[in-house]
Amino acid sequence: MTPTDARIDVRKTYKLYIGGAFPRSESGRSYVVDDAKGKFLANASYASRKDARDAVQAARKAFGGWSARTPYNRGQVIYRVAEVLEGRRAQFVDEVQRSEGLGKRQAEAAVDESVDRLVWYAGWADKIAQVAGGTNPVAAPYFNFSVPEPTGVVAVLAPQRSSLLGLVSVVAPVIVTGNTCVVATSVARPLPAITLSEVLATSDVPGGVVNLLTGALGDTAPTLASHMDVNAIDLTGAAGGPEGDGGVDPAALEESAAENLKRVLRPPAAEPDWTEPPGLDRITAFLETKTVWHPIGI
Repeated sequence: MTPTDARIDVRKTYKLYIGGAFPRSESGRSYVVDDAKGKFLANASYASRKDARDAVQAARKAFGGWSARTPYNRGQVIYRVAEVLEGRRAQFVDEVQRSEGLGKRQAEAAVDESVDRLVWYAGWADKIAQVAGGTNPVAAPYFNFSVPEPTGVVAVLAPQRSSLLGLVSVVAPVIVTGNTCVVATSVARPLPAITLSEVLATSDVPGGVVNLLTGALGDTAPTLASHMDVNAIDLTGAAGGPEGDGGVDPAALEESAAENLKRVLRPPAAEPDWTEPPGLDRITAFLETKTVWHPIGI
């Protein structure tokens, strides 16, 4: 190659992340992902309704083992994700910068905050039971305990604009308590989510705990909302209503979710500022409270 020769970039076509593996979309389709300036970045798989159903099946299969782990161990696993993500910091900075059109310092801040957010949620893994549960006073010879438990399989519509920090902020609180999830990523900015799937696959997260689908929400979101084996759905990615970046109607999705009494986390009017300190609302939104009675003296 002479100094005047221009190197041709290797154009990538990324796959889905389902059950710990990287399958192509069942439909065989892909779509072009451009950066914030309209330049080509990569091709991403266009997930179909069947891909969504396969992801739910993988999440259900993983739920028993993941929810049975000790909270301390789940915290260790999520902390390990933060370690691996930080090890690939330069790649994430580049992808966030190009996807969101940020300056380098802003992209670095978003990646660092994503790492810190994972560490913060990991720390709550073995503490949330003390906050969300408790011992209840009973005027009888019994102990009465309230014990928080994971809801089950949670469908998550990821934020459309914040491609990494927003994604981490909606996924980490779901899985830290033992839920598994199927995530429909940002449609226009999926690359940080795709790279995060590689981080998950090379860390200690069991396959199926997090499943990532790229492509139009119009194809996957209705399937996830109406699926009878999905126990809850986070509609954050539908912020702004039908005219928002996600292009789906949250009211219609909520109506579909009512078929099997799913827990629904409704979308805000506009996408939140993910740099704000997180609270516990996203953790407790996908917890069920089990009441246990135990006779005194036995």
